[in-house]
Amino acid sequence: MGPSVQQLLIILLIIIVLFGAKKIPDLAKGLGSGIKNFKKAIKDDEENTDIHTTEAKPDKIQNDSNTKETTASTNNNETTKV
Repeated sequence: MGPSVQQLLIILLIIIVLFGAKKIPDLAKGLGSGIKNFKKAIKDDEENTDIHTTEAKPDKIQNDSNTKETTASTNNNETTKV
């Protein structure tokens, strides 16, 4: 089960004693900006991955059609040799 209200208050008091009342808002601000930067980095990484994925697909399709043409021309050459 989750912690009770008394346990949460005790933990809060310990944090205030350890860090001081003035330091807690600075810690929260730093934590918030860190999370914001982390989410932004993940979003940018996903966008870059999407861009690279969409760029790679047309090349693959083009390479597949070139392979089919090469195979067809090879088959035609073998037919004429016989």
